[in-house]
This record gives sequence, structure tokens and C-alpha cells, in this order.
Amino acid sequence: MAALSDMLVYLRKRKALSQQELAEKLGLTRSAIGMYETGKREPDLETLEAFADFYNVDMDTLTGRANGSISNPRAQLSAIPNIVPLPRTYKVPLLGDIACGEPIFAEENYNGEVAVPDNIHADFALRCKGDSMIGARIRDGDLVFVRQQEDVDNGEIAAVLIEDEATLKRVYKYPDKLVLTPENPKYEPLVYTGYELENVRILGRAVAFLSVI
Repeated sequence: MAALSDMLVYLRKRKALSQQELAEKLGLTRSAIGMYETGKREPDLETLEAFADFYNVDMDTLTGRANGSISNPRAQLSAIPNIVPLPRTYKVPLLGDIACGEPIFAEENYNGEVAVPDNIHADFALRCKGDSMIGARIRDGDLVFVRQQEDVDNGEIAAVLIEDEATLKRVYKYPDKLVLTPENPKYEPLVYTGYELENVRILGRAVAFLSVI
């Protein structure tokens, strides 16, 4: 129901609500709101009525069947000169800092949420510290979005936990060692062998970053 999902996004943004805020008001989960708004799940009749009551619209308007209703708000915005619709987004938790240099302690403390375009699959975000990844255009203060997974392919940039310290590097795996390589020639690669490998754990693959510049 594309018209319904677009209408749900339009009505929520008209009230200037986040998905989490709307979920709390309607007694739903944020993930359910996200799936309704992307069309991945269709709300049942009771939930549709709850949306209609909350937004003070009738069911035909909500589902896009009413004459003259906004059946595709994003398409209408696209037709307005000088207005470019932003991509749909969802939110992931921001969990502390990650080193782009020497490893630093990174507590997984909750620092709020950040928005991610819905075409990017990320599970959490970390704020970068240092300049070891500037060759990959990741700078101090940037946000890096991470897809949680225990392994990555050779050469991929990953968030890596070394004992209780976290760093962002390119990962290269060999039969007898693990090499974490920076993207700045002033830093040496970090090499782990033997028992040292027991203290190294890949947190996930970096899938996107948001520059502060």
C-alpha cells in the first residue's frame, strides 16, 4: 500500500514527530512505525483506526482513496521547484567513540540516536576520534555507521575491539596474523599474532559515514 505508507510519513512529519515519539503516543514500537512507513508491513484495521484518530483524518484520506487527497506526498514535493525531498530515514543508537589513530577506550554508552537513510543497513553508529583514516575521507568527529557482524572480507573497514579498546581500520586476515591497517602513512599497521588474537574482536563492518565538514 504505497499510498498509505507515503501518507503515514507525510502526516507524521506534518506533526513534527519522530518515529519514536509517534510510537510512544500510539503504544506501538518504533520498528513497527518504520515498517508501516516503508510499506514492509501493513497495519491491521485497529491500528489504521488509531492512526486516523490521532491524525484526525478519515480512513479514505489515510489510505489515499479520497478524491483530492495526497496519495503520494513525496512525488508532489518532487514537482515543486527548488525543493528536493530528503530520503526516508530510521534511527540507530550512537554508542560512544571509536579511535581513528591509536586505540581508545570505547564504552558502549548510549549517546542518543542518529538518523540513517533507509537504503543503508546499519545497527549502530560511533563517533570517530583521530586522523588515521583520512585516506578513506573519514575525519576526526565524523560519524561512522556500522553493520554488526563478527567477520569482514579482507580490505574492508571495520570497527574492531582490542581487549576493551575500539579502533576503526582496514582488516587484513592471514593464516597466522591479523593486520589492522590505517589510511594515513604516519601510522603503522597494528599486527596481532598468536595468543594476542584472542583479545581482538570485530564489532562490525563500516557501511557509511557522515562528515562533520
